[in-house]
Amino acid sequence: MMTFTSKISFLLLLLLSATTLHSTNHSRLVRCNEKDRGILVSFKQGIIDRFDDLSTWSTETDCCAWTGVHCHNVTGRVTKLELLRFSLEGEMNLSLLLQLEFLNYLDLSWNEFDVISIDHNVTLASNLHYLDLSSWNNDVLHMDNLQWLSPLSSLKYLNLSGIDLHKETNWLQFQLVATMLPSLSELRLTDCNLNDISPSLEYVNFTSLLTLDLFNNNFNSELPYWLFNLSGHISYLDLSWSHIHGEMPCSLLNLPNLRYLDLSDNQLSGSIPDWIGQQQHLQHLDLSSNMFCDWIGQQQHLQHLDLSSNMFCGSNIPPILGNLSSLVTLKIGYNDFSGAIYNTTFSKRSKLDELDLTNSTFAFYLDPEWIPPFQLSSLSLGNTNQGPNFPSWIYTQKSLKHLDLSSSGISLANGNKFWSFVEGIDISLGLSNNSLKGDISNVTLNASFIYLDHNNFTGRLPHISPMARDVDLSHNSFSGSIPRYWENMEYLKYIDLWSNKLSGEVLEYLSNWRFLEVMVLGKNEFSGTIPVNLPQDLEVIILRDNQFEGNIPPQLFNLSNLSHLDLAQNKLSGSLPQYVYNMTQMVWNNMTTGFSFFIIDLFIKGQHYENPINIHRRTFDLSVNNLSGEIPSELFQLFQVQTLNLSYNHFMGTIPKTIGDMKYLESLDLSNNKLSGEIPQSMTILTFLGYLNLSCNNFIGKIPIGTQLQSFDGSSYSGNPELCGAPLKNCTTEGEEEDLENRKHPEDGIDPLRESLYLGMGVGFAVGFWGICGSLLLIRKWRHTYYHFLDRVADHLYVTWMVNFNNFGKTQAPSS
Repeated sequence: MMTFTSKISFLLLLLLSATTLHSTNHSRLVRCNEKDRGILVSFKQGIIDRFDDLSTWSTETDCCAWTGVHCHNVTGRVTKLELLRFSLEGEMNLSLLLQLEFLNYLDLSWNEFDVISIDHNVTLASNLHYLDLSSWNNDVLHMDNLQWLSPLSSLKYLNLSGIDLHKETNWLQFQLVATMLPSLSELRLTDCNLNDISPSLEYVNFTSLLTLDLFNNNFNSELPYWLFNLSGHISYLDLSWSHIHGEMPCSLLNLPNLRYLDLSDNQLSGSIPDWIGQQQHLQHLDLSSNMFCDWIGQQQHLQHLDLSSNMFCGSNIPPILGNLSSLVTLKIGYNDFSGAIYNTTFSKRSKLDELDLTNSTFAFYLDPEWIPPFQLSSLSLGNTNQGPNFPSWIYTQKSLKHLDLSSSGISLANGNKFWSFVEGIDISLGLSNNSLKGDISNVTLNASFIYLDHNNFTGRLPHISPMARDVDLSHNSFSGSIPRYWENMEYLKYIDLWSNKLSGEVLEYLSNWRFLEVMVLGKNEFSGTIPVNLPQDLEVIILRDNQFEGNIPPQLFNLSNLSHLDLAQNKLSGSLPQYVYNMTQMVWNNMTTGFSFFIIDLFIKGQHYENPINIHRRTFDLSVNNLSGEIPSELFQLFQVQTLNLSYNHFMGTIPKTIGDMKYLESLDLSNNKLSGEIPQSMTILTFLGYLNLSCNNFIGKIPIGTQLQSFDGSSYSGNPELCGAPLKNCTTEGEEEDLENRKHPEDGIDPLRESLYLGMGVGFAVGFWGICGSLLLIRKWRHTYYHFLDRVADHLYVTWMVNFNNFGKTQAPSS
């Protein structure tokens, strides 16, 4: 029999089960609050959902079942809205969303909103503790101030990264964030164009703050005083890329719980102070890309240390390492460290995972049989003296995913062992600028980033992983065609095969590389026609110095991201299309490329350069082909082009006057064509023009007068017989030319001007003569009067002469 206690327990269990079942059924019946639903519907009306990610907002009646919406199980009130990474566009109407009374979590990050709407007169919900509005598009989104945050007193997490806040100049002075948001523990304002960090402010009341992230702003200031008086609770501090200058203070930094400090990519100088070593909890220290010259502090607990790209010098790597037995990451490259590195240098670094000594002058004395105590995932020894043999200790690193040994003087490697080891590297492989050689056609390179340029490799191209993103095999001696299996590299963004001996046709399957942005296939022996279906994201196309023939596909001129086009030195023929070129990057000053650190071969101003890809330079080069017809006027609407080269073709017609609209043009070469007519006057306003070649055409007339065009020597205009004016021979006027011609050929008659002069003289003489003599002949009275006048004149002259003669005779008589 059941005891009384057992019966009571059983009854309580039944009652509890019934209550739980009732609550569960009740929660299933609870629907979204109508007021909250109306707010969400109004919010959706202002946004653009191109990918239909919010389709459930239209198909489901219960808003608690909508994508990204979370409701309370009992009340049905919206408590959480999570719409991150949906590529939403249009209006971010915060005035609506913050009227959700019970909302405590709002994440609209990483979308593409155009505008943020905030009505300061609306009473906002005060239950919100998480707010993330971060955006990658800070050229569009902006806020004038942050006062609207004041009602959100419960906020613990705030992320406004990527929103332009440059008009908010008082965010610290009146302690907006600190005072109005007393519960705030994490504040992220990265890439916000903030320009005021209040360096003279001594104290900011961040009582609860644990994380402060101000990465990539424009403070242009020294480290502020308040930074050293923050709450002792703060553990994460990032002021990198924010134009901070000056020295770090020598006084103790009162941040005992600091674990993460990033001041990289600023202009800080002097010594790293001793208090760094007194931060017992500091694990991550990044001071890279500054101007520090000396290390003072010692820190035993550091796990990540980055001092690369500073001005450290001397053989002081042992003091830097000190007792850093916990080091996981060590980056000290791009300094002037010297001295020697031995096996013992890293004997206590068993936890080391990432080592970067790039561009240093250390002398490496490592035993070939040395087995390090660590297993690295990343090793960077670029531009160090490692050769001629591949360092044998590296073979012991079985977990290596990133290897950079570029420019390290390596020429010898243990064939099969070396390439078997290289095949195991699956992220980044850098062996550029060495003297490695051999046929690697049977090697499979599994890294996503592959740089084997400037070596002596031969044979056919190697196998490449389908996951490859960057492939640089330029400046080698590879031969054969592009392998068919390369079509599977669907994530490829950058390929450089410049200066090899490759041949065959560039097949249509290149269109499978739909993410390709940079394609450099120049200085090979490729033939056939240029593929029609090129990837639409291409920014750089270099096919120079090959055997391509046929017409240039019109589709090429519709690549909106294209900023560098070089098809020179091929056998291309036909004419250029006569329609608007949709090459947006050559019309508008937009910057899209992310490849500014890659070196490519450029031909600018008649010279060959190996330069990094310049995100600001636009080039259009079709020189040394068999192109014909007139140059389309639409071509001169590519206003951002700086280098235009159409030389050594068969173009005819005139230069359109609209060439003056290409105001950024720095280099223009139209030489060795069949162009005619006069040089447009509009070319005189091309003020950036530093190289000009119009030689060997059929231009006529006078070179327009302007400072720019007269600054070039005669070779820029030679080979145009009927062209004159500075800097060529002077031009003469039309009248001067005819006069000169008549002087050379008098038998051709007198010129009209001289003939008019003679005729006028004859008529004047006749009129004067007959006007006087005719009157005397016809009028007797005039005639008699005239004759009496002549008689009196004659008598007067006779008497005067006789008197003077007699007086002369008297004066001569005494002397005799």
